Amino acid sequence: MALDLLTQRLRDEMKGRAKPLFVGIDGRSGAGKSTLASAVADELGRAVVAVIEGDAFYSGGTGEAWDSRSAEEKAANVINWRRQVDVLAELRANGRAEWLPFDWEASNWDSEPAPLSDEVVSTESRPIVILEGAYSCRPELQPSLDLTVLLDPASEVRRAQLLAREGDQYRSAWEHRWSEAEDHYFSIIMPRDRFDLVLP
Repeated sequence: MALDLLTQRLRDEMKGRAKPLFVGIDGRSGAGKSTLASAVADELGRAVVAVIEGDAFYSGGTGEAWDSRSAEEKAANVINWRRQVDVLAELRANGRAEWLPFDWEASNWDSEPAPLSDEVVSTESRPIVILEGAYSCRPELQPSLDLTVLLDPASEVRRAQLLAREGDQYRSAWEHRWSEAEDHYFSIIMPRDRFDLVLP
């Protein structure tokens, strides 16, 4: 259902459009953002859709470091949106962008700046460019986006997906660490009515 609704909206948005359409797919952890973005690319064609993974822009920091911060601080800083703005601007200006993703294998997650991988990620602009991931439609990113999408499944569905993907230990840590930040973000910063499209 979400796939059908989103692909139809994208087809409608692309009618008569000469420039690439930049789309943000936001939602809570476990909502299925990455799965949906990949499905859209499969449905419309990889030559039509480019997908940028938001997790690549993690700001770093161990669980202990994040536990010392408020919900507002977590929501504001967990993803380096400034680097995302730069990537989207580069795509708009030059049709191509490259970046270094967060190094998930690094041992120094609390270092400043955050540890980045040596492996360059690059993409070329397509008729549709999707930035997917939690916090991908935050206000600072909206000038770079043409369409903001919230994927908002029922809580029990989302938690079941998160448990299946990450396991019970991760879910327990996530609920302690991140749910408060997401509550703040989706109630204060980006409530449902601030999105162009809300998908079940």
